[in-house]
This record gives sequence, C-alpha cells and structure tokens, in this order.
Amino acid sequence: MIMPTQLATEVTLSLSGATAEDVIAVARHNAPISIDPAVLTELAAVRAHIDALASAETPVYGISTGFGALATRHIAPEDRAKLQRSLIRSHAAGMGEPVEREVVRALMFLRAKTLASGRAGVRPVVLETMVGMLNAGITPVVREYGSLGCSGDLAPLSHCALVLMGEGEATDAAGNIRPVPELFAEAGLTPIELAEKEGLALVNGTDGMLGQLVMALADLDELLDIADATAAMSVEAQLGTDQVFRSELHEPLRPHPGQGRSAQNMFAFLAGSPIVASHREGDGRVQDAYSLRCSPQVAGAARDTITHARLVATRELAAAIDNPVVLPSGEVTSNGNFHGAPVAYVLDFLAIAVADLGSIAERRTDRMLDPARSRDLPAFLADDPGVDSGMMIAQYTQAGLVAENKRLAVPASVDSIPSSAMQEDHVSLGWHAARKLRTAVANLRRILAVEMLIAGRALDLRAPLKPGPATGAVLEVLRSKVAGPGQDRFLSAELEAAYDLLADGSVHKALEAHLPA
Repeated sequence: MIMPTQLATEVTLSLSGATAEDVIAVARHNAPISIDPAVLTELAAVRAHIDALASAETPVYGISTGFGALATRHIAPEDRAKLQRSLIRSHAAGMGEPVEREVVRALMFLRAKTLASGRAGVRPVVLETMVGMLNAGITPVVREYGSLGCSGDLAPLSHCALVLMGEGEATDAAGNIRPVPELFAEAGLTPIELAEKEGLALVNGTDGMLGQLVMALADLDELLDIADATAAMSVEAQLGTDQVFRSELHEPLRPHPGQGRSAQNMFAFLAGSPIVASHREGDGRVQDAYSLRCSPQVAGAARDTITHARLVATRELAAAIDNPVVLPSGEVTSNGNFHGAPVAYVLDFLAIAVADLGSIAERRTDRMLDPARSRDLPAFLADDPGVDSGMMIAQYTQAGLVAENKRLAVPASVDSIPSSAMQEDHVSLGWHAARKLRTAVANLRRILAVEMLIAGRALDLRAPLKPGPATGAVLEVLRSKVAGPGQDRFLSAELEAAYDLLADGSVHKALEAHLPA
C-alpha cells in the first residue's frame, strides 16, 4: 500500500505487549519508540537468572547447550559467544528478493515487544540497540524465502539479528544499502556481542507473519468500505434496486454483523441517487443478479472473517513468544509457542475471503460491459463500439487478477515440510501464508480499482441523470486523475491512477462523510 512517511506519535514499549496501532505506526509511519523504564528494570532482574544458570554445572537448553536437533551437546563457557554468533550467521540463510521495508520494521518491532516482556532473558542493551536501529531507520535486508513458520520466522529474524551484531546487509532511512558498521556509527550505536540465550531470543517468534497480518487487516478495513462503494456504483450504473439493502432484511433476519454493516453501507451510499429514483416505479425487472443483490452477503462474510482474524492477532500481540522462556519464577523451560498455526490459519482464511470479494466484483464489472445485460449501456462502454474497444481489456486484466487470487487462496497452513533432522517435523508455513495474502490484498485493490473505473464511466453514460452524493463523491475523486468517457486512449495509465487513488486513501477519505455511524 502507498503510505505516507510522516513521523507518527511516539510508541512506548512496556511489559504488557503492543497494539495493532503501534505496529502500523512504527512499520508504516516511522513512529519513534521509547522504552518504559520498568522494562529495563525487569530485563536486568530476569537476566540475573540467566547468568546464574549459565554459570551452573547443569546444562540448560538454549543457555549452555546447542540448539534444535543439536540440543544434547553441552557447550563450554568459552565457546558460548561463538555459539550465539554461529546460530545467527547460519540461520540468516534467506534467498530471493528483499521483502518490503514495512514488513521488516514490523517484525523487528514485534520481536522488540517480546524482548520487552522480560520473558526472553536478554540484557537491556539488546533491546535498546534494536530500538535504536528502528529509530535510526536502519532496516536489515530480509529475503523472501527462509521461514517455515515452525520455530518462528527463523531466517527473517536472523537477518535482523545479524545486523544487530554489526554484520549482514541493511539500508538507511532513504532505502540505500550501505555497510552496517557505517550505519551504526552514524546512529551512535554499537554492535552487540550476544551472550547466552540471546541468539535464540532474537529469532524464535511469529513476528514476520504477525506483522503482515496486522498490516493486511488495516488495509482490508479500508478495502471493505471501498468494495461496498464500488458495488453501490455498479448497482446504480446498472439500474439496480437499493431496496434489498434495507436494514430490516439483514440483521433481524440473518444476524451476521458483517452482512448488516455492508448492507447499511450500500444503502447509505445509494441514498439520494437520482439514477436509482429514475426507475423506482414501472421497472419490470423483479430481481437483480446475485453479484449485485448479494454483495452484502459476500462482503459481510469477509468482514466477519476479518473480525475473527483480528481477535487472533490481538491475542498474539499480547503474547511473549520465545523458546526457552523465562517464567516469572525464574524457571527457564522449553515450550512450543513459536509454532505459527494460529496466525497461519487466519492468514489463509483471509486469502479465501479476499479471493471471493474480488470474484464478485469482477462479475459486477462484466455485466456493465455486456449490452445484453447492462440495460442499454453501449457495448464495453465504448465511445463507438466496433471502432473503439472501450473497457474490454480492462476486464481481462481484472479477470487475470481474480484468477491469481483464486490460486493464492489455496491454503499454505495445511502443508508441512519436516526439517531439522525431523525435530521440527510439523511446520505451519505461516510466513508463506502471509506472503501470499499480502499479494492477494494488493490484487484486490487493483480489482476494485478496475470496478471503480468502469462503474464510473457507466455512471457518466447515464447522463443527464446523476449519481447519488456518496457515489458521486467517489466519481469526483476519480475524475481528478482520470478523464471521463471518450475515444479509446492509453488505458494502463488510467488503471494505475485509479489504483493509486485507492492506495493513498483518497477514495476512502471521500467516503468517510457518507459512512453510517
């Protein structure tokens, strides 16, 4: 999503976790981060337990042993710093293109959130340095492939930890790759020499998949309102009825909150429309097609899916995920909380909803281009059908995006590839679920941009009748960047302009005054 880069309000790391708003502020708006003094006090106290265990003769996993399938080896004190370095260097094994800056900032902030809980057992300086990196805009280069979502997002987090050590690849605040020691020197930071337990604490978490879930939810909150608006534009353009969106036909009869909200939106968006009023009497059509009439049912189901996903995200944001974990009693014990199944499931569930939302939008679009179904609109909304092709290939593009989203809806979380000599014999693939959802959400924005562009042209072709205040406001924003009907012209640039108006928030801002309370 195209997002502004202004500095947001300061975010404070406390002992009690973080909010979705905190993640968005840091990842997308470069919010400065401070650390509650109580966090540093707690970290110092917990670290004392780790230091005591490290000096004891009895081996403790993650402190004085190897890792994973190599956990049976007791590591001598003089080799433990090397052990931490080796863990991070070997696990920073990602490949492929670098992932987006906001994704890396989200996963770093979420790892810092867990470090701040006191349950990971790191020294205060580790947290302070990670926060310093974020505040300085130093962003590790994290590669696309490497996480199986089992012991957390190991490779992505290891690439971040490697930079914390003064190694690896990173970009400055302007996005330029530069030597890490140079970036640290400019920011007044000193690379960390990791002590016992700290390597594992930096890489054992669901932070990458969770950060991408939080950002997808923020995007979808806007896109669901926009989907209701483009659906209303299509209903209006095709001389459909607004009566099926009356509130008494929804929650009183079928109490799904999301459906009720989408119907309420669509009814409000069509209120006061001269086009709708023009055929309220004497219209011989009994019912609109499902893609028009059932828009609230589909968009509403997506809204309810988002509600469930947000509940999971909220719980995960309150979690302190590490292995081993330091309990309040001082006990250090292994657990399986790093497994990404809870997050992976909802990432996949959202991809299904996103695919279906795009699918119904494409069906509405196609109806506007077919003179047999569009109620007297010209074929393909062309200026001179036959000479001009109008919106024909725009629908092809939209259909291609819909087809890709259907493929992306195939769940990753039902798959599993055993790793680490069968120690990690069931993995969540949550990172993969997150990456494909991120693509699907961007595709949905493009699909809705196509519907908005085509519905906007159809509304113009209904002149002298005018659209209602809400749909008219969307059309006005569109016309600020894209011209109205006319002879065929270079269409790709207009489609991209429509996409940008959705991505930069312009369209949603125009809708806000028309959204029901």
